[in-house]
Amino acid sequence: MQDKPDTDVFMRSLARFMRETAMTKLSGHAAFEARVAFNVLEIMRREQTWGARFAAAQRARLAALLGEDGTLFALNQALCRRIRAGDISLRDPKLRAHLRKAAMGKLAIDQPSYASYRRAQKQGWSEEDGYEAAGAPDGAETSGKTGA
Repeated sequence: MQDKPDTDVFMRSLARFMRETAMTKLSGHAAFEARVAFNVLEIMRREQTWGARFAAAQRARLAALLGEDGTLFALNQALCRRIRAGDISLRDPKLRAHLRKAAMGKLAIDQPSYASYRRAQKQGWSEEDGYEAAGAPDGAETSGKTGA
């Protein structure tokens, strides 16, 4: 029995075709639209690889920080309410560590080649929990540092 390739294999193949064949033959607005489509495909690949893992890590950190359970959306709303009410300070090291990791995870998916993301990696900002260089999608890498 032969299993079908997984979604990541299909997405990688499509991205390679777009980058190496289709986009090299297009010009003008069609080239621009192809580049946008290629970027969307790459974001989808990274989201598929890291999205659920990052969301679970964020939810777990928020539950510990807030002392309550809920969905990631509900916990983020509770965090915002507590910050607005002054119940939790942005000076809190656990909150700052959470916000940094969450930002790094979002950038790893959305803009892994973004200069500020690369600079944060070099400065030792913690990657989102569950992010490993060995499994990083193309264009994403990790500093290997785990401190906040």
